[in-house]
Amino acid sequence: MENERSRILKKALALILPTLASVAIMTTTHAETVSFDRDAPGALPAGWRAGVTGRGFPKWTVEADATAPSKPNVLKQSGSGFFPWCVRPEVSLETGYVEVKFKPLSGKEDQAGGLVWRWKDGDNYYVARANALENNVSLYYTANGRRNTIKYVDAPVPGNTWHTLRVDFAGAEFLVSLDGRRLFTVRDDALEGPGAVGLWSKADSVTEFERFEYSAD
Repeated sequence: MENERSRILKKALALILPTLASVAIMTTTHAETVSFDRDAPGALPAGWRAGVTGRGFPKWTVEADATAPSKPNVLKQSGSGFFPWCVRPEVSLETGYVEVKFKPLSGKEDQAGGLVWRWKDGDNYYVARANALENNVSLYYTANGRRNTIKYVDAPVPGNTWHTLRVDFAGAEFLVSLDGRRLFTVRDDALEGPGAVGLWSKADSVTEFERFEYSAD
């Protein structure tokens, strides 16, 4: 009897385990965390594309920072421009989330760090950004190179401090969170369909980014 039960149990496990493994693969296939730790300092990380909406001279480089949440490297924007961006062009998401740890370092006009999603090109995308000078978080859509405000909320964003910014998006629904706290939800359907994901800055902001995450739901 015991041997018969053992044979039945082994047979059941043989059927179940491959299925569980397939489910695990399916749930992690579209998720990725980028820490920039394998990229050479002083250059743009592999697989990324940088530019600016409007005029300017952005400078996105991998740099070492001993304060990085996952040492040793960060991605730093130290140039200037209307709206510098840096994206993963091969990624195409319509529904999912984007999240990043960022540290605003300096800037007289702005000290901003942001996330980009549904990026079609350098003139058309969604962006959520936190600003240490203004102590607020906002969400925009950029269409034909023009930035359009969807929502602003006040929120403390101390400078020279690591923060976590996250956006969950599905259809026209958006949820924006800062440092683990849900700030607001909005509806907007200006930009539909899939697009790339990435990072964003503004004006003379010098900002570091770390542990960029994205996933398709």
